[in-house]
Amino acid sequence: MGINLSAMSRKELLELQSNVDAALKDAEQRERREALEAAEKAAAEFGFSLAELSPEVKKGRKTGKAAAKYRNPANPEQTWSGRGRKPQWIHDAMTSGADISDLEV
Repeated sequence: MGINLSAMSRKELLELQSNVDAALKDAEQRERREALEAAEKAAAEFGFSLAELSPEVKKGRKTGKAAAKYRNPANPEQTWSGRGRKPQWIHDAMTSGADISDLEV
């Protein structure tokens, strides 16, 4: 296949790039499916499912809510797991001189 890239306009090159990116994405998805099917077939030959061989892989399951690590002393219903953005009450407590360890559950 001989494409003369130097003869193409910028617009044509961008379109070609977009088409190549889409084709690469499709090829990756296709190869992933094929790899998964091959792995499932290989596991089945030994009498196992793929999930039985790799139980740490949980398909589509979300873990529960993270456990609270910090509690607001002024309002015990307000807690924070330590993940994500700090709630305002944490900022307020730290500004007023409290240490983060003072708020631990």
